[in-house]
Amino acid sequence: MECQPLLKGTGHPPRKLPTWTLFLAMCAAGIGGTFQYGYNVSIINAPTEHIHKFLNESWQQRYRAALSPSMLTLLWSTVASIFSLGGLFGAHLGGSLAIRLGRKGGLLINNFIAVLAALLMGISLPTGLFELLIVGRFLIGMNTGIGLCLQPLYIGEAAPKHLRGAMTMGSSIFLTGGILTGQVIGLRELLGGEKSWPFLVSSCCFPAFFQLLTLPWFPESPRYLFIDRGDEAKCIKALKRFHGPLQYQVEMEDIQRERIALQGEKPKKPWELFTDRSVRWQLITVILLPMGQQLSGINAIYFYASYVFTEAGIPPSEIPYVTLGTGACECLTALTCGLLIESMGRRRLILGGYSLMTAWCIVLTCSLTYQVYTWAPYLSMASIFAFILSFGLGPGGVTNILTAELFTQSSRPAAYMIAGSLSWLSFFTIGMLFPFIVKGLRQYCFVVFVLECCLVAIFIFFVIPETKNKTFLEIKREFHKLNFGRRIQEHEGELCEGQHLGREF
Repeated sequence: MECQPLLKGTGHPPRKLPTWTLFLAMCAAGIGGTFQYGYNVSIINAPTEHIHKFLNESWQQRYRAALSPSMLTLLWSTVASIFSLGGLFGAHLGGSLAIRLGRKGGLLINNFIAVLAALLMGISLPTGLFELLIVGRFLIGMNTGIGLCLQPLYIGEAAPKHLRGAMTMGSSIFLTGGILTGQVIGLRELLGGEKSWPFLVSSCCFPAFFQLLTLPWFPESPRYLFIDRGDEAKCIKALKRFHGPLQYQVEMEDIQRERIALQGEKPKKPWELFTDRSVRWQLITVILLPMGQQLSGINAIYFYASYVFTEAGIPPSEIPYVTLGTGACECLTALTCGLLIESMGRRRLILGGYSLMTAWCIVLTCSLTYQVYTWAPYLSMASIFAFILSFGLGPGGVTNILTAELFTQSSRPAAYMIAGSLSWLSFFTIGMLFPFIVKGLRQYCFVVFVLECCLVAIFIFFVIPETKNKTFLEIKREFHKLNFGRRIQEHEGELCEGQHLGREF
């Protein structure tokens, strides 16, 4: 039987809304966390032409020779793709920072990497050193890789279980907000001009400064304080600030149960998860879902957007403003998902998202195939926006939440390291391979994404349980049948014993 979230000794029902402290902590963590990822992914598109000119001119001044087209392509590809390699390195580093410095401490230290990256990218033009731009892009990629790991960890562990999904959705809300902000700031009327592009690429320092000024005012993750550090007094103090003095007891009891169930287990390394049978299917899930998110076709949709808008008769000079609609669409769906996730649940949203994405990929393939008809470009435009809506309502928001919820305290940082690494590798792979896929298959490239979305939807349907309003121990128990088969009763008995001891604690 599941443990009920009773507010022992208070008679008060759970809060339907987060406290101001928890809400503002989510904002402080988000603006220097996943916001940086979305912002730095989108701003690099606007100054492409100006960076090409900078590369040509700096090469000419240094070597007294013209830069060949192939070398220009190589340098630009390096500037663009080094970001994902930095993110991969940051994903590995993020888990270690979470264990050694704490979730909040890791986020704060991470901002100094962003400030250094901004400085290097900002002075690349006046110094004529394009290498500084490359190093800066690597560092800001590392910053975002760490942020994508630490922000959902911090908020997911600080939020009560009945608000955990909605609060962890802040990661996706700030990510999509970063994409939209980058698209706006990158307009030629703002910082997308030829002379202002160094200010655009170095503007990533402002979210970092904001987090350095605001996040220190909020407590560290209560679970980290008690389970990892054994500091019960600071844990209770943090819970009271995050949940209120009348609402924190249930969460404290849950943390105590989890600590007893872990029996002093130290934080695990990523490779240790691969040999732990008790997390086998959770690990398979956090391997497949981040890969599925990156390989779902969302990057292909953005790649094809300009082509589709041109075919629909939109002048090339107006396309950047229409593209803002895609960013606004994704931001809106992230907000909508945050409102729906605690009522509809994680499973229904992510399963429905992948199913709808499968359908819209089929429609888009058909409309691109029959572009000779006057209605086809408009159907393609509608399909693009519908696909982005489906992605934002499901995979875009729920994937990070499931990574936070499927593991207990000792395994969670390592799980984020694995999930983040595979997400960045998939991001890099699709960036390298997609141009060749388009060249070979043209509009039929979306058939690949139809198959991928369909397979992920099937996996979710058969494997992933609903995690809404459940403790981390209850979610672990849900996976015991998959992980142990006939040995389920023995392990359920051990888990129930740990929960019973926790109630007596």
